[in-house]
Amino acid sequence: MQQREEKQLEASVDSLISLVAHVKNALQNFIYKLENEYERLTWPSVLDNFGLLSGQLNTINKMLKNEKTPSFRSQVIIPLLLSQKPDDDLTVLTEQRVPVFSHEIVPDYLRTKPDPEVEEQEKQLSTEATRIGPDVAQKQIQALNKMCSNLLEKLNNPREDRDAESAASRLNKPSFNPGDTNALVAAVAFGKGLSKCRPPGPMAPGHPGQGPMMSGGPTLQQVTIGGVPGQQGGMGGPVAPQQQGQPGKRPGF
Repeated sequence: MQQREEKQLEASVDSLISLVAHVKNALQNFIYKLENEYERLTWPSVLDNFGLLSGQLNTINKMLKNEKTPSFRSQVIIPLLLSQKPDDDLTVLTEQRVPVFSHEIVPDYLRTKPDPEVEEQEKQLSTEATRIGPDVAQKQIQALNKMCSNLLEKLNNPREDRDAESAASRLNKPSFNPGDTNALVAAVAFGKGLSKCRPPGPMAPGHPGQGPMMSGGPTLQQVTIGGVPGQQGGMGGPVAPQQQGQPGKRPGF
């Protein structure tokens, strides 16, 4: 009976080691893609890698919960030999992660309880949880359940419903300010709210009220029509004679 249990335990350990090795290989491949192929990596490929890891972890959980699998919790591992010298077999077995099985490494690798710091944090959280009254805890639970229900409802709604809601919200929401529009129309049509001050700069001599002319820009001249007395010359001086080939204007037109 005891030999049968030992063989069953060895077979379960071998199967568990094989499944964990598959998980390790999948993680290594995924990390390699993230570090070296991130430019070509697509979101569906990332989801496929996550799905592969999730399936492998579920397989391990099913194996551990199987009735034929012995309870690993009842198994105790006791270090029989501790040494400061490097162990080649241990190095190969652990893929060069643990070269020495010493007093410094054993507490970390054979620990069955969390670290003392983690245990202290768990005690603090447990103490804080006991201080909350039942009524307050029930209100917090209800609020959390309500938030989760609303989130699940939004996620489960079809995409068409969400698009329709967003389109309706865009139609109902005004895209302009009526006050600003009315002020702009009044300013353009009637000059309401515009400043009456003159632009800064030197005034042209002999022409009050005119601002400085831009250099290089076109200038206006008053043309004197030949044969019509009583009209003044141009603003910039005498007008050049009419060139040949250009049509002239008859007096009175």
